[in-house]
Amino acid sequence: MPMVMRVDDLALVQGLHDTRSTLEGWNRHPGPVLRGWLAGSLAIAAGLLVAVWIVATVAAPDASGLLLPGINAPATAHDVAVVVFRNSLVLALHGFACLAGFIAGSSLPLSAERYSGAWRSIHDRAGPLAIGFVVGATSFSLLTQAYVLGSAAATLSAQLHVSTATLLLGLTPHAVPELTALFLPLAAWIIASRRGHWHELLAATLVTVGIAAPVLVFSALVEVYVSPHWLAWLAGM
Repeated sequence: MPMVMRVDDLALVQGLHDTRSTLEGWNRHPGPVLRGWLAGSLAIAAGLLVAVWIVATVAAPDASGLLLPGINAPATAHDVAVVVFRNSLVLALHGFACLAGFIAGSSLPLSAERYSGAWRSIHDRAGPLAIGFVVGATSFSLLTQAYVLGSAAATLSAQLHVSTATLLLGLTPHAVPELTALFLPLAAWIIASRRGHWHELLAATLVTVGIAAPVLVFSALVEVYVSPHWLAWLAGM
């Protein structure tokens, strides 16, 4: 009995082939790709920081205050682990968004080729719907981060008796590399989607998450052991 090859297998093989080819091309000329991702992630990070500043200027401070390791609580390795874990969840969300773009924009169209009629129509629409869901989920995540971080910034500003701008300046040693790393997968997603290069997104997921992970560990160490001293100096403490 002859062996029948499934189109699902072909889609997987094609996806792996595209990913390998993409990685080989990026390895030959990494500069333009990395610069594009970096510029995009910096732009997203800047937008979020502006949103945080706006929320912080209008949000009511929490009278109970916050514990800030290195300021009003001891800085420990446990605090570093908490920061790394928290940021890992956000990075995972952004990484899965990038991966979902690959599945919706590249794998699903290949899988749809084995169907006809209603099933073909469903598969043809699944990609755009999945991409729309990713956009909505990511936008909700960014808005939630702006609100949560802005509310915390309002409380810390009142607690330390500094302006919101001074507070954000005190947080920049860790906030800029941290946010830039977190938004690398989103920057890759945006660039690939604008060019229609959905087949590159599996490779982009692997590379951006691989770059971001050590940066987040470094940023967590700075957040716990360095930024508090810089912030205390700015606050005149």
